[in-house]
Amino acid sequence: MINSRCIVLVGMPGSGKTTVGRDLAKRLGLRFVDSDHEIEARTGVKIPTIFEIEGEDGFRRRETQTLDALTRESNMVLATGGGAVIRPENRALLRERAVVVFLSVPPQILWERTRHDRSRPLLQVADPKGRLEELLKARGPFYREVAHIIVEGGRGTPSAMVRMIEKELQALCEH
Repeated sequence: MINSRCIVLVGMPGSGKTTVGRDLAKRLGLRFVDSDHEIEARTGVKIPTIFEIEGEDGFRRRETQTLDALTRESNMVLATGGGAVIRPENRALLRERAVVVFLSVPPQILWERTRHDRSRPLLQVADPKGRLEELLKARGPFYREVAHIIVEGGRGTPSAMVRMIEKELQALCEH
């Protein structure tokens, strides 16, 4: 049964992983976990601070440890950080242990959603829109590689995305 597995949402910063994940978990009667919030809870500091002190590599190590622990659990919807798919070991454990849903959102919409958010270290650059485009170009193939389900998002409501995911999960169950 799909509900007993871990359902993982992947996608770019601003794709709606946390919002959609919360709604999906509520609809399916599952626990919701945001991996970035979990990393902060486990370390006792905010992610920008981890980046500042340990750099992106240090953060990615912590992210892998957290994803490894969380994907061993079930009955959960897990929203990952946008870069969780960068490391091959993360892609492998996500693909093997969970049903992975990629929320695919166009760069323009990602930029509109994230342009005023100061809590995203990788977007604190002179050209955040250009940075989003670069990140999507680099990460897009990884999102697609790890995904069992791809949901095109952007202009629809979170509840419409949740309904699309539910429909795709149901189709997976039937196969």
